[in-house]
Amino acid sequence: MPKNRQKSPLLSISIDREAAESLQIQIFEQVRGAILAGRLAPGTRLPASRTLASELKVSRNTILAAFERLYAEGYTEGQIGSGTRVSRVLPEDLLSARRQSTAMTTGQMTSGKLSKLTAALSTRRAIDRSAHRRAFRPGLPDLDSFPFAIWSRLVGRFWRNPPKELVFSGDLSGYRPLRDVVAAYLGAVRGLNCTGENVIITSGAQQALDLIARTVIDPGDKVWVENPGYSGLRNTLKAAGAELVHVPVDRQGVSVQTGIGLAPDAVLAAVTPSHQYPLGVTMSLSRRLEVLDWAQDRGAWILEDDYDSDFRYSGRPLSALQGLDRKGRVIYVGTFSKILFPTLRLGYVVLPDFLIDPFLRVRSALDDHPAIALQPALAEFIEDGHFAAHLRRLRHLYGDRQKFLINAVATQGAGLLEVEPHEAGMHLVARFAESQPLSDRQVAERADRAGLVAPALSGYYADPTVDRRAVVLGYAGLTEAEIVQAMSTLVTAIGPN
Repeated sequence: MPKNRQKSPLLSISIDREAAESLQIQIFEQVRGAILAGRLAPGTRLPASRTLASELKVSRNTILAAFERLYAEGYTEGQIGSGTRVSRVLPEDLLSARRQSTAMTTGQMTSGKLSKLTAALSTRRAIDRSAHRRAFRPGLPDLDSFPFAIWSRLVGRFWRNPPKELVFSGDLSGYRPLRDVVAAYLGAVRGLNCTGENVIITSGAQQALDLIARTVIDPGDKVWVENPGYSGLRNTLKAAGAELVHVPVDRQGVSVQTGIGLAPDAVLAAVTPSHQYPLGVTMSLSRRLEVLDWAQDRGAWILEDDYDSDFRYSGRPLSALQGLDRKGRVIYVGTFSKILFPTLRLGYVVLPDFLIDPFLRVRSALDDHPAIALQPALAEFIEDGHFAAHLRRLRHLYGDRQKFLINAVATQGAGLLEVEPHEAGMHLVARFAESQPLSDRQVAERADRAGLVAPALSGYYADPTVDRRAVVLGYAGLTEAEIVQAMSTLVTAIGPN
């Protein structure tokens, strides 16, 4: 910028003292341009004339003259000296110019090239419009019972005087005390064979899935996925270039023999053995041994997504598939977001010894190290017993809420919906009664228009066009009163109209 140009940081005004236009015209045109472009919204207060004159090093009269012209042409309102604002009722030529500008920008934005990967991925989850909705969102935890007072105290206590080494750099694997307590918890409660060395902290389970895929999958590799299954996992595997092999799920879990028939040479099998998503079935012991034998014989990997098995309402949580693995074939993924709160964004992966170094090499190229801010507090939260106490409360609460949802379906949705109880989880599959004429996609659409989230079961299948006559209803994050109200809304939405 030439030495004779000054810039206002408030309005990004630049003046050129050598230009043919007067300083007054330059200021007028640039403020007018900011209004035309929408950078100054209606009602926005302009800087005081004295302030702007000082910043631009021009006479205040020059600023006043430019402001007077803006006012005369209808771009501003208010009296000079007592606050000048962008007019709330803009001139017609301004509105016309803004419409033309918007149309041009939209046209330009839609003409750019997109990758083949973008087209291959399934439709983006409708989270923008429904992010604020709770009923009946699957996987949403109860937030009212979380002990935020204890949590905030732990966070504050650590960061008032943090170890300097944690401020300057982080461990690529995550905060070691957290990794150790996670390993101890998984060994005691889920039956895993691991130490803190095998545990890698990630920014949520989704990042763990992405890093695993990048570590063990090459483009074109075949990967077993459950059908139906979690679309977020399918998209992650697609992004890694995997050729998905959709293996059906029955009452014993994923059909291993069908998978072997379809793709015996697959490099990975992605499964949810403790509580299949979304059907909720538990993989039988015989199927667990079958998939382990296949992986050991073929040198393949098993990705065990243990997304909500902590919520079991009868007996102890089931032992994980990883606990049966004696050949180091299982990669175990878990998350804290469904137990604590979604925006915590902390998860973990438990790796076989052989995979630790390769996984960290991939991570170092993409992520360097996970955010450290909340890891020390979480480690202490677990070690002090707060995590176990909160989990016990949630198990009791969610068990009661599942029963309440079943009762609400029986009383309010009789003749439309039917549900069966499950021993675990945070959602139920509500199947349609024979007399209910709508498809599951139609029901999901009507629920959406009514302000609810009730995903169609067909959307979890490889072929989403086949009507599965059911929707998925989450209940964990809803009070009993909210379940009653939401069920009434759903019944009204899908009833005859």
